[in-house]
Amino acid sequence: MSTLGNDLVNYLKEFVVKDRRELFEEKIEERTKHITVVLENIFQGRNISASIRSADCFGIQDVHIIENDNIFNDDSEVSMGAEKWVSITRYNKKKHNSAEAIKKLKAEGYQIIATTPHNTDCNLFDLDISKQKVALFFGAEVLGCSDETLALADKRMKIPMYGFTESFNISVSVSLCLQHLTYKLRKASFDWKMTEDEKDGTMLQWLRNSIKSSAQIEEKYLNKHTKK
Repeated sequence: MSTLGNDLVNYLKEFVVKDRRELFEEKIEERTKHITVVLENIFQGRNISASIRSADCFGIQDVHIIENDNIFNDDSEVSMGAEKWVSITRYNKKKHNSAEAIKKLKAEGYQIIATTPHNTDCNLFDLDISKQKVALFFGAEVLGCSDETLALADKRMKIPMYGFTESFNISVSVSLCLQHLTYKLRKASFDWKMTEDEKDGTMLQWLRNSIKSSAQIEEKYLNKHTKK
């Protein structure tokens, strides 16, 4: 983020009360982009909303939503406002958007991990997150990850199960994976935290979503400080 952007973040902090500002500064230190969640063509909006809520609770900053056939509409009673704190990227410009999402994430240095109960390479407990960032793909209800995603994935991962039912609910799967992997992450010795630029960008998002008339305040500030 530029110096002007950093100055804007500091300026907007003046418009939130001290306790909230301190809470933001505390939470930003626990956020990570080392793990990201990708929800592919989920039918039920409440499953996506519950997954976004879990991502926030476990300190995951980015959630990617692929909308091939199914369009996402947030269920606010489920998400409980978590969408304000998580950065959401939606892929919905084409009929099949999965390849585009995978290409983008691989370019950003992520290994693509498709969750599936069939023909897997590893299970959740064995997944190594120390060498590379991880993008966890969760597929649609009943059908799971698409054939395209399974073919392009670096690994296919299963969640160990010991009962008769083949799979967990989507949002439950997200929570189980994030609980285990973020526990490993926070015990690890490698640097999994966001960069200073990423922190500033995230803080700016939080402030914008917290300040009434933030757009007008920001516009006035930028007009004043970008005049030649």
